[in-house]
Amino acid sequence: MPAIPDTTVELIETGPEHAALIANLYQFYAYESSDWEQEDVEVDGRFYVHEEHLARYWEDPRWSANLLLVDGFIAGFLLIEGSELPGIDALELADLFILKRYRRKGIGRAIATQVLSSGEANWLVRFYDQDEVSQAFWSWLDRDGMPGRLLGCS
Repeated sequence: MPAIPDTTVELIETGPEHAALIANLYQFYAYESSDWEQEDVEVDGRFYVHEEHLARYWEDPRWSANLLLVDGFIAGFLLIEGSELPGIDALELADLFILKRYRRKGIGRAIATQVLSSGEANWLVRFYDQDEVSQAFWSWLDRDGMPGRLLGCS
């Protein structure tokens, strides 16, 4: 799934032994969204990570925490959850985070296309109205269309 020539992009499902790694990467994600989410750091200088929620990525069979590797280096993560919205049977792309160094190279789109086109499930993509970066990124779904069964994007 090369996003740019001579680049290897991998999405690797993690196990519970990677919880600390995902929690560490989540700090960067929380920092980037802290302005519009109005989040403050805790007394230890880190953003809050709900440990019980994080554990569900390895306990619930419809949830997964995935590492994004570019040429073997950690470049971000993709968190997938079973939708808990009433009446919606879908998997949700809960959080897609790519480190700044790897952005604007087509990597995020390549990962999203791979996952959404897999045919494995109905998919739900949601983001906050205040998240302008996500709005811009996901606008290609409406513009270019997306193969597969996408239930919503908002």
